[in-house]
Amino acid sequence: MNVLRKIEQHIEEWLLVILASVMTTVIFLQVVMRELDHSLSWSEELGRYCFIWLVYIGISYGVKKQRHIKVDVVLILLNDKWKIVLSMVANILFLIFAVLVVRYGTEISMSLLRLGQQSPALHVQMGIVYLAAPIGMGLTVIRLLQNIYHQTLMLLGKEQVDVADERERIVEEEEGI
Repeated sequence: MNVLRKIEQHIEEWLLVILASVMTTVIFLQVVMRELDHSLSWSEELGRYCFIWLVYIGISYGVKKQRHIKVDVVLILLNDKWKIVLSMVANILFLIFAVLVVRYGTEISMSLLRLGQQSPALHVQMGIVYLAAPIGMGLTVIRLLQNIYHQTLMLLGKEQVDVADERERIVEEEEGI
């Protein structure tokens, strides 16, 4: 059970580190090889595919940490209860969008896997590349459901209220330094 908790708490971080490391290493290797007049045909494609996966996994990580770009002007004007309600509405709308991306992204990926289309340099099935959207947004769905659950507990008074806007978080970080 402890292993599952570790995976749940850190899956995005591990995937992001792996993908960023592979992407950076391959692109660096390509630059070195170009200087030696031995360009690699597959490196840019692998770097691009790692970046695509990195973006979709990064969406889930941003939701987990509640660090996505948002307009806090309205939140500043509201009290804690209404901040939670507004955040819940935003999360529910995002959840609907994420579920649609999972559904239609899976359909597209599965049809590409059935067709057997491959990338030009790596000969990777393009369906695997396209799975980045449904998998990343699937993780996002999980994180959004967790956020909505905690926000519901906050509204019911069963959990400490944490509705700091980005300005308040920055001030707290500066005071902590």
